[in-house]
Amino acid sequence: MFDQNDLKTCQGLSGSLVAERLRTEGFNELPSSKKRSIFDIAFEGVREARFMLLVAGGLLYLFLGDIQEAIMLLFFVFVVMGITLYQERKTTRALEALRDLSSPRALVIRDGQERRIPGREVVREDIIILREGDRIPADALLLSAMNLQVDESLLTGESMPVRKAAAEGKPELTRPGGDDLPFVYSSTLVVQGQGVARVFAVGLGTEIGKIGKALQVVETEETFLQKETGRLVKYIATIGLSLCLAIVIIYGLTRGNWMEGILAGITLAMAILPEEFPVVLTIFLALGAWRISQKQVLTRKIPAVETLGSTTVLCVDKTGTITQNRMAVKKIFVNNMYWDINNHEQVLPETFHQLVEFSILASAHDPFDPMEKAIKHFGDRFLAQTEHLHDDWQMVQEYPLSKQLLALSHVWKSADGTEYEIAAKGAPEAIADLCHFSTDQTRALMAHISKMADEGLRVLGVAKSSFQLKELPKEQ
Repeated sequence: MFDQNDLKTCQGLSGSLVAERLRTEGFNELPSSKKRSIFDIAFEGVREARFMLLVAGGLLYLFLGDIQEAIMLLFFVFVVMGITLYQERKTTRALEALRDLSSPRALVIRDGQERRIPGREVVREDIIILREGDRIPADALLLSAMNLQVDESLLTGESMPVRKAAAEGKPELTRPGGDDLPFVYSSTLVVQGQGVARVFAVGLGTEIGKIGKALQVVETEETFLQKETGRLVKYIATIGLSLCLAIVIIYGLTRGNWMEGILAGITLAMAILPEEFPVVLTIFLALGAWRISQKQVLTRKIPAVETLGSTTVLCVDKTGTITQNRMAVKKIFVNNMYWDINNHEQVLPETFHQLVEFSILASAHDPFDPMEKAIKHFGDRFLAQTEHLHDDWQMVQEYPLSKQLLALSHVWKSADGTEYEIAAKGAPEAIADLCHFSTDQTRALMAHISKMADEGLRVLGVAKSSFQLKELPKEQ
């Protein structure tokens, strides 16, 4: 087991070895798609059938000498292209900004010192220090873990964070998902606790890198509207060209004036040409992109609005991954008494004050975990201006969750040093075991727990204890 003494004496990798691995293995990042220039985007747009229809109409009007109509159609070509370029460039810049913001920084040990470096500079065998709120920069093996929980929904779709445990021996590498695994994975988020890990995979070798590599071969398909528009344009173009040739031939043979026949054929083709179609389609799609942008939704390609607009049913794998990742205290239970926040909005009865007080003491002082945030928010709301909030108390010891005991405990010292309190929270059965409940007491408690669980609530047990300080126990 890797403890604090090991952390202090750990040297980590040397600067020369890091430089060598960066040179031979590359940076810890996923290859980005080739950046497209304005001309690439414009050319891709021009190749669409609706734009070709506008250009063809403008050129034909120009050939016939109708300068006003030609300018009008070619003007719409530039308007359509301008909307397309603006929308794509705006979305690309926003996505690049989000990518830069989400790029994790890593706390590593190099040459015996802790250093905060860009995540892309992490290499294999680096020793990384993980703390609450950190985005994990690479796949790594845990050497030490204290109450460590990680949100792996990016890889697994599971909405609840998973508990991590330090490696014992030489564990076999497994896929993400499940509690008490000694592996952490790139781009996942530490929501609680802390740990130390050794990197074993970076870049494309990580689990997220394998996903990115698979996505590189995915090709963008045309939307249904694009396919239908292309089919319509080809159909009309075929009819128009056929009629044009027929008029030219008939006019030339019957009247002997082939030039007037050509002009008559082109005029008929122009009358058939529906040049309003691409203008109307582009304006409606652009308006759709603008409307959903007001809802903070980015649309890289305007035709995607068609798919979003025709969606009637949204199927997802896990509901938890499309929520706001927030929790709230719904109901509390003490001494066979319930208190529901929906039925009592103003005042929390004194009976429940101590339960909320020790729930806060059993949580992080500045929480990151959604559950602990909910507890703190509840306490700030209902215990304000009471003696039950202890911002000036000092935590002197923390006992994390373990496989043997699914509860954590915090030991607090009061501001004047005269009081020492232990606050514990965790699985109700673990709390009952800590409190040495009898079989009858445990059975009665579990009945209430089952009742609350049947309402869809996540149930948490809380306990307290006081002691006179002699010496803190080394193990719980």
